[in-house]
Amino acid sequence: MNTNNNSYTVIYTTVIVVLVAAVLAFVSQSLKSRQEANEKADTISQMLTAAAFGTKAEFQAMGNAAVLEKYGEEIDMAFTIDAEGNKNDDLDIESKQVYSPAELKKLDYIIKGKQQGETALPVFIFKNDVTVVPVYGAGLWGPIWGYIAFKDDMKTIVGAYFDHDSETAGLGARIKDDPDFQHEFVGEQADFESSEIFEIVKGGAPKDAQGNSIKDNKIDAITGATMTSKGLEAAIGTWLGAYAKYFTARAAAAAEDCCGDQAQSCCCDAETAGCDDKTNEEE
Repeated sequence: MNTNNNSYTVIYTTVIVVLVAAVLAFVSQSLKSRQEANEKADTISQMLTAAAFGTKAEFQAMGNAAVLEKYGEEIDMAFTIDAEGNKNDDLDIESKQVYSPAELKKLDYIIKGKQQGETALPVFIFKNDVTVVPVYGAGLWGPIWGYIAFKDDMKTIVGAYFDHDSETAGLGARIKDDPDFQHEFVGEQADFESSEIFEIVKGGAPKDAQGNSIKDNKIDAITGATMTSKGLEAAIGTWLGAYAKYFTARAAAAAEDCCGDQAQSCCCDAETAGCDDKTNEEE
């Protein structure tokens, strides 16, 4: 065969391309199960971190198997809800069924009305009565996502963990890398009756006379990362807005159960604490 003509060059190039593609496809398929296992363990470690069962570094050190085992020990129930806050289907706890970032991206499009599909918002409730839900949105350079954990009053935040695809190191990437930023969420309260459910405030959230952050629905934005902070605020607002009907219904049911039990001194918070007064009036 004449190796100097065009036909030889085309055939040779085609063969090489096909062989390389076949090798890459084989490697990809061989690693797929391991990649999926790593992604699932990482997602679960993010939820456990938000729910204050440990730090992300601690879960990374444990390894995938131990993280999955910890999740199995702590999770009470997991299911999806529709846009009206009604329960859809159970998520398989035995197989550690969770939503990957790709699945959250698709759901984000559905929530925003950019894509048709079933609204199936995941809810994870742990045995310590902490409820964890995901958020997803756009940062400056790419997608950002994470998990926020709530007490059983369905407004007070226990913890949060966020991740990103390509935010700027030392700036926007701090949503993941800076534990102090994530700690700002602890004790804050989502306001489901406000048009701004949760705010990340440029220039500083309100402080008390001692300079401590007031526990409301606001935290400080990241200095030098305005667009990432705005993107995270938008993601939190959009997703918590999608969960609002479910959260408010659960909060109302919890308050009713609490205040309706006259045998208890009443576990209601300040907003529903008419219980003792009502008891005294009846006496």
